[in-house]
Amino acid sequence: MPKQRILITVKTYPTLSRKYGETVCTAGVREDGSWVRIYPVPFRRLDEGEQYKKFDWLDCRLERNTSDPRPETFRPVDEAELRPVEHVGTADNWRERRRLLLGTARMYDRLDDLIADAKANVCSLAVFRPTRILDFIWEEEDSREWDPEKLRQMRAAHTQLDLFSDNAWRNTFQVIPKLPYNFSYRFEDASGKGSELQVLDWEAGALYWNCLRSCEGDEPRALAKVRQKYLDEFLKTDLHFFVGTTQQFHFVAPNPWVIVGVFPVPHEHQLDLF
Repeated sequence: MPKQRILITVKTYPTLSRKYGETVCTAGVREDGSWVRIYPVPFRRLDEGEQYKKFDWLDCRLERNTSDPRPETFRPVDEAELRPVEHVGTADNWRERRRLLLGTARMYDRLDDLIADAKANVCSLAVFRPTRILDFIWEEEDSREWDPEKLRQMRAAHTQLDLFSDNAWRNTFQVIPKLPYNFSYRFEDASGKGSELQVLDWEAGALYWNCLRSCEGDEPRALAKVRQKYLDEFLKTDLHFFVGTTQQFHFVAPNPWVIVGVFPVPHEHQLDLF
């Protein structure tokens, strides 16, 4: 089975799975602009040399994840291959990132087109360009802790199953804290349609925890700092979303899309010819 070259653009905040434990949804594009979702990935249990960042290239073997009907979902043949081989930086005003993600990959600007393609199972990952950002909001979760029964079942399953050749991680690994807030963007698309999509990007969750520490536990101040980044700062860029559907709602929800990553690409400036 040949290796595939994938540019990682998406890492969602970790979730708990009874079957797979703590997992991260990772996604990216091939060199031809087609999308790939790599699931499951126990990202925080990968060795340090195997952990990858956004905009790293991976060379890895993948096989279709037949438990997921969405066309882009694959599972890694060997998790040890999930290591970065090259990084795409921001040189020349993000030239290479811009070429791959705004030039080679298909870009949507109407939410109805995205919804129709999800219902037809044509795609479950895409680049989306909002026409106008209206707001960045949050809503407190009903529970601030993971479901204890789900956590117990997850730990029991992974005590019984030897999923990894080296299980030394079990001695020190702690489940990541559950985010106490859901973040969302409100925006309009090219047709003028207003929508609200939840943001599941790992970076949003990590930013919240960092801000909470810097604000010494003051949640309103921490939330204001997250909003400043995702609204005030990102509105100064040509903001695009990486969007994806969730497996549970892919076929059944009126709008199954969520924001799985943000792409705050700098504006292109015309050269002064005189």
